[in-house]
Amino acid sequence: MKSTPVGVDIAKQVFQIHYVDEHSGKVISKTLSRAKFVSYFVNRPSCLIGMEACGGAHHWAREFQKLGHEVKLMPARYVKAFNTGNKNDAADAQALWRAVQQPCKGVAVKSEAQQAILALHRMRAQLVKFRTMRSNSLRGLLTEYGEVMARGRRALDSAMPTLLARLAERLPAMLVQMLSEQWQGLARLDEQIEAIEQQLNAWLRETPAVRRVAAIPGVGVLTATAVVASMGDPGAFGSGREFAAWIGLVPRQTGTGGKVRLLGISKRGDTYLRTLLIHGARSVLQHAKDPGAWVRQLQCRRPANVVTVALANKMARIIWALLAHGREYRREHVSMLDV
Repeated sequence: MKSTPVGVDIAKQVFQIHYVDEHSGKVISKTLSRAKFVSYFVNRPSCLIGMEACGGAHHWAREFQKLGHEVKLMPARYVKAFNTGNKNDAADAQALWRAVQQPCKGVAVKSEAQQAILALHRMRAQLVKFRTMRSNSLRGLLTEYGEVMARGRRALDSAMPTLLARLAERLPAMLVQMLSEQWQGLARLDEQIEAIEQQLNAWLRETPAVRRVAAIPGVGVLTATAVVASMGDPGAFGSGREFAAWIGLVPRQTGTGGKVRLLGISKRGDTYLRTLLIHGARSVLQHAKDPGAWVRQLQCRRPANVVTVALANKMARIIWALLAHGREYRREHVSMLDV
């Protein structure tokens, strides 16, 4: 029997559901509180629940899967096209009910372990941002007093002791003390970032899939752990091309009358994951002794940034192939399509 589709709009405290009763044909649009949300689906027959892939969606998806329901998480960009009226909870739930019945690729439901790894990545990125902000703020404040130093963190750390001693002779003590505390705070941020990286390295050592991905040139511990946790089930993608498109490493298209123009990369999907892959590709192009014949041929006819994105796209396809087929990375491997 075909599962009854149900559109669910989730929030923090109020949840809206929309579906058509399979027996009476009556349209049901109901608002539920957080306490009654899961219990409403406990005694219902198995149904297809459509939700937007937003904050808390993976948690609720896991809860519904435990009850035997099928869950389909969809990108907000896709669901928005089905909302033809005003923006409110009831209209959003109805749009989700329409969208879940369409043949589209949903977002894979992540496990708690996968979300934990991604949470470490988000916290690390936030700490790196705070460290950069504090360093730039410290340099800006010192510039106001005629003190300019060379670029880089190493130059900052080597110049600060002498600089603070010199400023103590002509500036108020409270200001010099605060500048010193700001500088010492950078070391504390370094320790927090290093602790997170140690956790990611530990997960890499104990997870075979992450170790296989980390063997690819240009893929380090950050990229390997992030891509395995973000991808979820490799079987959700039909090919490496679909995975690269999901990250946003494929060209945008525009066309009419049968003529299609390819533009820059779409930049859809996970910005963080796409950034890691592009930085890894740029590192290979700058430091690898022999990036490969394919890369050399591409460098002869395309700009540097295009080559970088193309290599990142190829890396994404290789990652999917390794995870989908359970293989180890081999540099000399030749695809059957190239034979």
